[in-house]
Amino acid sequence: MLVLLPPSEGKAAGGSGVPLEPRTLSLPGLAAARAAVLEELVDLCAGDELKAREVLGLSEGLRGEVAKNAALRTAAARPAGEIYTGVLYDALDLATLPPAARALAEDSLLVFSGLWGAVKVTDKIPSYRCSMGVKLPALGALNAYWREPMASVMPEAAGEGLVLDLRSSAYASAWKPKGETAGRTATVRVLHAQIVDGVEKRSVVSHFNKHTKGVLVRDLLLAGARPGSPAELVTALRDLGFTVEAEAPAKAAKAWTLDVVVRQIH
Repeated sequence: MLVLLPPSEGKAAGGSGVPLEPRTLSLPGLAAARAAVLEELVDLCAGDELKAREVLGLSEGLRGEVAKNAALRTAAARPAGEIYTGVLYDALDLATLPPAARALAEDSLLVFSGLWGAVKVTDKIPSYRCSMGVKLPALGALNAYWREPMASVMPEAAGEGLVLDLRSSAYASAWKPKGETAGRTATVRVLHAQIVDGVEKRSVVSHFNKHTKGVLVRDLLLAGARPGSPAELVTALRDLGFTVEAEAPAKAAKAWTLDVVVRQIH
C-alpha cells in the first residue's frame, strides 16, 4: 500500500541540526528536478523580497517565509513527518504511533511537495514555503513542471499494490495514475451528512475533510492493514467503523472514488 498525502501549508521550525543533504532523499530519480526548483526558489528569495512574496502568494505578515526560503541550503533539516503540521498531520499524529504502525507509516506514506516533488516521512528536509500552485519565473507552474519527472518515477514507487490517493487537487495534478496503476488507485471524498428539514444533505467541509483523512490513515496504520486493492480497502475501512460508499468503476483502468460519510464534526 502506498498512501499519497498533501503537505501542510504551515510547517514546524527546522530547529537545530544537520542541513539538507539532497542525495539522501527518497525517489532519487527526482534529484535533478529538485535541484532546479531549489536553486530558483533560493535565488528568488535571496533577491527582491516583494517579487518573492508576489510569486509565492505571501502577505506582509508572512515576509519571514521569504528569508527562510533564502536560507534553505544551510537550514537545519528534520524528518518530513515532523516538519509537516496542520489538521491532517495533527490527526495522523505520527509521533505517538506504536513501533509497528510507525514502521508501516515510514514504508507507505509519501508526501507531495511543490519544492521536493514527493518525500517519505523519514526524509530530512528543512522548513520551507512553496506550494504546488506557485508559478516560478523560469520553471513555470510547479504542478505542470513536476509531471514529467513524476511520470518517470511514480509507477515504480507505486509498486503492485493499492495506491490510496488523499492529495488535494493541486498536488494530484502533478501525477495522475494511468493504466493498470489507476485501476488499483482509490481516492477518498469525505462528506458531512446532516438532516435538514427532514432530508439528508451532504457537503464537503474542508477542515473536517483533512481531519477525517488523518484519522483514516492513522486507523489503518494502527490496525496494520495492508489492503491490496480498492475493494479490500473498502472492507478494511468498514471493519474499522467507517461508513464507506463505493462502486467499482466501469473501466478497469480507472481509479475508484470512495465516499466516507460522517455525521458528526469534531
